[in-house]
Amino acid sequence: MRKLLSLAAAGAALALTGATLAVAQTAAAPEPAPAAKTDPLTIDSPIGDLLDNPGAKTVIQKDLPALIDYPQLDMIKSMSLRQISQYPQANLDDDKLKAIQADLDAAAKAGSGTK
Repeated sequence: MRKLLSLAAAGAALALTGATLAVAQTAAAPEPAPAAKTDPLTIDSPIGDLLDNPGAKTVIQKDLPALIDYPQLDMIKSMSLRQISQYPQANLDDDKLKAIQADLDAAAKAGSGTK
């Protein structure tokens, strides 16, 4: 009988410990939101980031308007302008990339929100 009570007490203690651990795990503080981007956007930034930023989107609309209406835009949003320049249909050569970068830099200096 004594062994049975000891086993029952040990089982209850384990169950209580497990419950405490489960509560502690579920009560953990939520992870903080990712920090806001502070780096300036460049031709190496994902296209989605460029289009999500009003200043950079203005640059893209000016320098590469066909990108805005590109039917498969969602498929390339994770790629950078430099990456898509490898494809001939992108019509992006080194001179065009340099011009876009210069416009992104100018927009950032003007405070258009491309940071």
